[in-house]
Amino acid sequence: MIENIMHDQASGLRRMTKLSSTKVITVTGGKGGVGKTNVTLNMAISMARQGKRVMVLDADLGLANVDIMLGLRAGRNLSHVLAGLCDLQDIIVEGPYGVKIIPASSGTQNMAELTPAQHAGLIRAFGSLSDDVDVLLVDTAAGISDMVLSFSRAAQEVLVVVCDEPTSITDAYALIKILSREYDVQRFKIVANMVRSYREGRELYAKLTRVTERFLSANLELVACVPLDDKVRQSVKRQKIVVEAYPKSPAALALSSLANKALTWPVPTSAGGHLEFFVERLLVKPTPTEVPIGE
Repeated sequence: MIENIMHDQASGLRRMTKLSSTKVITVTGGKGGVGKTNVTLNMAISMARQGKRVMVLDADLGLANVDIMLGLRAGRNLSHVLAGLCDLQDIIVEGPYGVKIIPASSGTQNMAELTPAQHAGLIRAFGSLSDDVDVLLVDTAAGISDMVLSFSRAAQEVLVVVCDEPTSITDAYALIKILSREYDVQRFKIVANMVRSYREGRELYAKLTRVTERFLSANLELVACVPLDDKVRQSVKRQKIVVEAYPKSPAALALSSLANKALTWPVPTSAGGHLEFFVERLLVKPTPTEVPIGE
């Protein structure tokens, strides 16, 4: 009953909201500490510098840090929207080059576990957005929670950020397995992050594909090898983004190249290309299939 009501709300929003083609890219990774937020923000700023209208959704709803990394002060965040204290438009803050940031809350456990009614509130919030957006980048939380899976399956492109650590590779595989088997997400773009050389990045990608090709039907594509670069750490300490603070550094050049490549990925002409449809899909969870343990 609740699901039907929520679906009706979302369908109504889709009819009422002005349709606009928006490229929706979710940046995830399974494990924390692999550099998802850094990849997201560098892509966002690189795209905005080319005149694209970019929005970043901080989807780490319990441990948000997008606004902090940019040195921005967000007076309100998504928790205030879901509590009915303000509209989504009221919490958006502007970052470098006009990038629009939707901040989440930090240190709030209940934000990481939204109820069906709060999911419906999220839909209504996105339906009220008046901004025209060329690209929506979604920076997910670590792990394989329902929210991470929802944001990943709702996007047009899923970027999986992985680094050369056994736990990173294992967690990335676990995320891909669940999305592939239970949610029919079959295309994944891989970012090998913090690698010492292009060759190391290729080897890291090969480690991941060896196990996915054996057990899954998912299609993986290596789209970037971002080098380990001390300029990234220095820029984070300055609350700057490396493509802005050190644009000629190896990491900045790799991330700028990734952003350029992402802008060439096609936007579907079906309803999946619209922000409101993206949020609507967050509600509709297919029934999970049985996944054999150990594969």
